[in-house]
Amino acid sequence: IFSPIRSDLQLNQILIAYSVYFPVTQDDNFSHMWHQPLTNLNGVGDKLAAKLAELVGGNTLKDLLLHMPTKWVDRSVVNSISDLEDGETQTVRATVQSFSGAARGSKIQKVRLSDDTGFLTLVFFNSNAAYLQKQFPPDQMIAVSGPVEDFHGERQMTHPDYVVPADKTDDIPLVEPVYPLTAGITNKRLHGLILQALNSVTFGTDWLDDTLKTARKWTDFGAAMNLMHRPPIYDEDAFETARIRLAYDEALARAISFRLLRQDFNQNDALKLVELPDLRGEFNAALPFAPTNAQTRSFDEIASDMARTTPMQRMLQGDVGSGKTTVAAFACALAVRAGAQVAVMAPTEVLARQLHKSISSMVEPLGISHACLTGGTKAAERRDILARADDGSLNILCGTHALFQDKVKLKNLGLVIIDEQHRFGVNDRARLANKGSAPHLLIMSATPIPRSLAMTIHGDVDLSILDEKPAGRQPVETRTLSAARLDDVISAVGRAINAGEQVFWVCPRVEDDEDGSSVIARHAMLDDIYEQNIGLVHGRLTSDAKDSALERFRKHETSVLVATTVIEVGVDVPNASIIVIEGAQRFGLAQLHQLRGRVGRGNKKSFCLLVYEPPLGPTAQKRLDTLRKSDDGFYISEVDFELRGPGDILGLEQSGLPNFKFLDLTKDQGLLATAQKDATVRQSKSKGVLTKEEARLLSLFGQSNVTSGPKV
Repeated sequence: IFSPIRSDLQLNQILIAYSVYFPVTQDDNFSHMWHQPLTNLNGVGDKLAAKLAELVGGNTLKDLLLHMPTKWVDRSVVNSISDLEDGETQTVRATVQSFSGAARGSKIQKVRLSDDTGFLTLVFFNSNAAYLQKQFPPDQMIAVSGPVEDFHGERQMTHPDYVVPADKTDDIPLVEPVYPLTAGITNKRLHGLILQALNSVTFGTDWLDDTLKTARKWTDFGAAMNLMHRPPIYDEDAFETARIRLAYDEALARAISFRLLRQDFNQNDALKLVELPDLRGEFNAALPFAPTNAQTRSFDEIASDMARTTPMQRMLQGDVGSGKTTVAAFACALAVRAGAQVAVMAPTEVLARQLHKSISSMVEPLGISHACLTGGTKAAERRDILARADDGSLNILCGTHALFQDKVKLKNLGLVIIDEQHRFGVNDRARLANKGSAPHLLIMSATPIPRSLAMTIHGDVDLSILDEKPAGRQPVETRTLSAARLDDVISAVGRAINAGEQVFWVCPRVEDDEDGSSVIARHAMLDDIYEQNIGLVHGRLTSDAKDSALERFRKHETSVLVATTVIEVGVDVPNASIIVIEGAQRFGLAQLHQLRGRVGRGNKKSFCLLVYEPPLGPTAQKRLDTLRKSDDGFYISEVDFELRGPGDILGLEQSGLPNFKFLDLTKDQGLLATAQKDATVRQSKSKGVLTKEEARLLSLFGQSNVTSGPKV
């Protein structure tokens, strides 16, 4: 049923497999009810069902019921017209005093209501006058509910939400949930369909034990759902408590899913790679600097993982310049000394060669053999590399996509290291890992993200975080300048390149600009100004052209590289001392930090010049101020998270970040951590067998995109 390579499986396929391999008592009635199609609801045909499915993210009652309100409106009846508050949605009883139809050329009808305390005018646009006269007969006592506003000193209500006889106020919901909507579906209609669905399902035995619910003052799942959709009274604290309960359910389902996926991955035994006693001392002695505490901690975590037969799945996440490659080199040395081969994969030739150069400089003193294989490797060298990889005499093979080709055979692959894994497809990673028997896996990411997001996205892997920088790393001085001072920037860049230094110049777009800040226009301008060669790289170039431009800059054949954000990650040019970022207000904070990390890699004083177009809005101002004051990538990612939210930081499609129904990642970080611990305890007790209640939980909250991240 299981394969050690299962990244291309969707979570629901995994769970189906588990239901076969670890039989549980399925509550077929529960599953059937919650997964009924929307067309089973009264009044829902195919056309409306399609609209609903687009709105709620699915075509079952489950999807409809998990569509949560954004707020609740208190429609309890106020005592009198004089008690109505401007700007509030309220309900009041009053007597119809008069009706005034539309005058010639006017499209407005008005109904005047009164009580002993004052008057309320109901306003209607383009309504049928005869219908309104019938609905509002003179001297009739009625109840109306809707938003109240002040218009030239008069209270009025435009198109009331509800109009009923005064003795029928029970027909007006005491508290009404307000939902996200789409064209053609009103809130009243949607709420009615949700109530109909709520009456069509049962909730079964709760999956949370009473001790936890009592400690958190939580209700049962069913009570929480009812409170959200048909609350008996308006109680904001109760609404939030119910949301938190449901958010925990969502977090727990995701955590249990991750545990199952990890259990699936662990079905095959990996090579047990035990660190030799003298390795650490030899490795550290070969380094030009002492490892940081964070690097040493990562050494220990990796050594502990690889000493087990359970395949390591570890994400090495670090700030710009935190020394991830050093940790990768240690992992390589440990694996090789323990008798295994290592495959190291990077997304481009430039990055692969760069990574190979860095790793080889640290492992050569230990007598470890290495090679780099890319699409540009010449035939004779390629044959030699493939032969040594096949017979096991080659210890470390670095490369690009060329590594997962069928001709590449590794005799004893025990460790796979992938740099910038998000730039590889799932099948790419799987094909590389399939060259060994459940090899250990180390992923490197140069993008610090808030720990809460890391836990959510990479919940099925272990995290090693490098939150320190090695001694001697040059700080980068960050300055903000208005676009009006572009001439000053050009002069500063000219002085730097005349002194033999190099410069990155980043533009926000490739072409089609009005202010000359595209890479095409800026490259042409700088090429006219400076006598040195000016390079150009952007996303519309072919991979070979991009690699060639980056390689020429790395070799100092060009002095200025005009680029888009394709140089954001991984490009290492120690001689580059200035990075100019035009249109800085258009970039995300974390992205600006990554771009800044392209300089300060040598021994020269380095600068990041953020050129912005005024006026700056408050958000853009905070982004630039934060970057100017801090070089801590994790702090910067937290600020970026607060300013933009998780989806904007990572991109939902690329990150694997689910579209949560209840969880708010900006304030529910504690729930995620608790759910992770609880899922581990549950798995330990059940030995991986789902209970009936857990199966219900996963059937409701299981995320089909849990399989994101660096799993192979």
